[in-house]
Amino acid sequence: MRIAAAEEIEDRFGLGSEVLDEWERDAADGVLHGEPRGEVVMGRPLLFGEETKQVGFREPVSTIEKIDRRARQLGMKRSDYLRHLVDMDLVAAGI
Repeated sequence: MRIAAAEEIEDRFGLGSEVLDEWERDAADGVLHGEPRGEVVMGRPLLFGEETKQVGFREPVSTIEKIDRRARQLGMKRSDYLRHLVDMDLVAAGI
């Protein structure tokens, strides 16, 4: 991982240390600069140090449409919704 020098950040983004210091003080007071860039979207949880494998199964199209509809109601993607269901069941089962 490469760490950028302060001068490089200032050149690239046009923000000097004085501005960043001011923004840091403002953020501590709950004032955030800039424009919102959209809603926060859930995604696949980050996994570190553990091998992953694909899990899949087939379902009738009508069931998939219902899964997708429910996932949209919850603001989730299909994979996030299914992952959430599995996680909740494992917790409920004490596994």
